[in-house]
Amino acid sequence: MVTSVVLGGAGFLGSHLVDSLISAGNKIIVVDDLSSGNRNNLIQAEQSSLFSILQHDICDSISIEGEVDYIFNFASLASPPRYLRQPVHTLRTGSIGVENAIKLAIEKNARLVHASTSEIYGDPLEHPQGEDYWGNVNPVGERSCYDEAKRFAEALCIAYSKTESLDVGIIRIFNTYGPRLDPNDGRVISNFVDQALRGDDITVYGDGKQTRSFCFVSDLVSGILALAKSNLRGPVNLGNPCEYSMMEIAVMIIEKTKSSSKIVFRDLPADDPKRRCPDISLAIEKLGWCPSIGIDEGLDRLISWYKEQGEIT
Repeated sequence: MVTSVVLGGAGFLGSHLVDSLISAGNKIIVVDDLSSGNRNNLIQAEQSSLFSILQHDICDSISIEGEVDYIFNFASLASPPRYLRQPVHTLRTGSIGVENAIKLAIEKNARLVHASTSEIYGDPLEHPQGEDYWGNVNPVGERSCYDEAKRFAEALCIAYSKTESLDVGIIRIFNTYGPRLDPNDGRVISNFVDQALRGDDITVYGDGKQTRSFCFVSDLVSGILALAKSNLRGPVNLGNPCEYSMMEIAVMIIEKTKSSSKIVFRDLPADDPKRRCPDISLAIEKLGWCPSIGIDEGLDRLISWYKEQGEIT
């Protein structure tokens, strides 16, 4: 039986990955300190005899009994409000925590799949962003705790792959959405849907012309699993290359929710990227992966899920 350890498995992305791995017959060990992850995300997984959870901070050394085939590292604050409130913890998780994940992978002779981010590219001067683009990041800016933690983590993975024969695959994740995305997470789509369903003003930063590319969570998970099963080290972009402005998304959500919300504008946060869109040529060529769920279907699914939770009426 394949054994997979999912670091940060109680989070939005991690929990969807856990469900897919259990469906594939994997024995799953989730390691999560539950500082930002939600145990409710694992309700489905906990019904399986293949599942177990260890509440633990990966900044402390990680000990797992028995053989391990895969380690998926999704342990990081990804919500801007949360990592801005905890910059030192974010940096430690992306450095000490990642090194502990690497050491566990080497000890177990396991393949490490490390979740990096499109924030590697900063406010890009190249569009769309390919993996060979080095990025435009402010190393001491407001967002640097997250951006630089992720950049360092990639460098650390590459260094260990060269010096210690670490088997690693690095994914750069672009904006992702879907069920279990916390409405208070502070990300664009969760903000807009939450505000629209409540009838509150929808807050658009800047002039609303800045763009993002949104990938539905099930598509992203299929890309993660494709990378895990490959021998590709990466980094490799995973995201949906269909690009939308913030105004387009806001209007779309208002229409889908039949909301009375008005759009209001606020100042653009410091170092906020103006455009973000992945070049996924490498993922198509090497992994045979391409997203299949468009924004129209994906938003319908997310809005339905939020309504089902009963938290938003």
